[in-house]
Amino acid sequence: MADKQKAGAFDIRVVIAALIGLYGVLLTVLGIIADPAEVDKADGLNINLWGGIAMLVFAAVFVLWSRLRPIVVPAEPSETSGTEQA
Repeated sequence: MADKQKAGAFDIRVVIAALIGLYGVLLTVLGIIADPAEVDKADGLNINLWGGIAMLVFAAVFVLWSRLRPIVVPAEPSETSGTEQA
């Protein structure tokens, strides 16, 4: 049986979580330093703050998912795949 290893940083869920997390941090900071006049335009709801927090939670769920259920890949190519390169 071939050795197996985790995909690690090459897991697409980690990349998605990093991008969503980066945008979440930016929106959260913008929501914290928001001008009160901008908040009043949205009926008193600080959309940047709540949207940023939601994105951070979403990113955390993706990271948790990738840690609990990692993608396992073979360490080296299988010799029984039926396709050989000449």
